[in-house]
Amino acid sequence: MTISRRVALFLLAFGVWSYLLWPNFVRNIWNSDRSWAGGSPTYYLIVHLVIAVVSLTLGTIIGVLGWRAYRATRR
Repeated sequence: MTISRRVALFLLAFGVWSYLLWPNFVRNIWNSDRSWAGGSPTYYLIVHLVIAVVSLTLGTIIGVLGWRAYRATRR
């Protein structure tokens, strides 16, 4: 499969965007009043942390694919 340079840059930008967006989201969720009840985490916090971890994982995979495709187009 051949990925164009434009698509490779898009994938790479998506990976970078994930790392700019999700840590801030996790920080906001962590500090939310709905995240803690009596010192223990609520389902609200757990579900959103799972979403963030999955999104960061997918962002990493997509970013790596974009980087590899970008390097391949330079050759």
